[in-house]
Amino acid sequence: MTFQRRLLILVTAVVLLAAVGVLAVQRASSRADEKDRAREGGPGIVSGPVVLAPGGSERRIVFRNMAWGPHRDELATVPADAPEGTRTASGVSCLRFHAAAGTGICLRADKGAAVPGAVQGGYRAVVLDARLKEVAAHTLAGLPTRARVSPGGHLAAWTVFVGGDSYAGTDFSTRTSVLDLRTGRLDASLEDFTVLKDGHTYRSADVNFWGVTFAADERTFYATMATGGRTHLVRGDLAARSVTTLHENVECPSLSPDGTRLVFKKRVPGLPAEAPWRLYAMDLATGAQTPLGEERSVDDQVVWTDDRTVVYSLPGDFGADLYAVAADGSGTPCRLMASALAPSFVG
Repeated sequence: MTFQRRLLILVTAVVLLAAVGVLAVQRASSRADEKDRAREGGPGIVSGPVVLAPGGSERRIVFRNMAWGPHRDELATVPADAPEGTRTASGVSCLRFHAAAGTGICLRADKGAAVPGAVQGGYRAVVLDARLKEVAAHTLAGLPTRARVSPGGHLAAWTVFVGGDSYAGTDFSTRTSVLDLRTGRLDASLEDFTVLKDGHTYRSADVNFWGVTFAADERTFYATMATGGRTHLVRGDLAARSVTTLHENVECPSLSPDGTRLVFKKRVPGLPAEAPWRLYAMDLATGAQTPLGEERSVDDQVVWTDDRTVVYSLPGDFGADLYAVAADGSGTPCRLMASALAPSFVG
């Protein structure tokens, strides 16, 4: 092959690669522009104030709006008894969110910052007051995935991926932090806590935590701990800075308002590797487990609407939809809201 022919082939390849790159950028830009346009048949959305105040006569749902249009990713609200009604969008954007007792935690992108060594740099955990005003912020070490506020609004927890990006496989690492809003103390990683496993102090380099849920005493929490290829439900004590293993095969627990039960996702043998979970309820007094009526794989930490019902997300046509199901194993799931994620029930 002559030099001229090799040069021609090289130039042609470069031109083709450049064209592919341009097309990819144009397609991504077009997709982004499309998400900024409201779709026909989507929920009605108006701009307005969104509050997290626990008082008031009307109970409301505050959530991340996933509907396409100018308010996508903003915190929005609807009456709890009219979840498919017109949404009021706040202008405050979050990737993950939770609220209780007038306090919110918002995990959001921070385009002006980069985090060395993180999966994707530039994220913050922002504490919000009852009117969604920022009162504190902390840089995140990775991709936001879970967030929780304690029932009394005094504690906030969040989990990020610092290696890998999915709980479905085994190649991931997480970091879970707990912030005491009364003192400002930040426990940057639960991995610094003492672990009591099978009655003995346990240490291992592969320990990971995620999915914190708080008890009403503002001290006790439950979470998932992974080590040695297994997951464990742990009960934590913030004052003692310790966690104790309770049961295996428990992920993303959520404590009932009365503090007696947990709903969690559990890996079930025989299910596909990319969709391995089913929702279960556990009685904390007896350890008895009951499968819920949702038979699809749920990769979420549920939210309790009351002592009888839990809400969770499943993939939808425009990001995610919210579903509700009884927490005692009875009934069948029903869709609560389309194009919504990370709900909190306030008021």
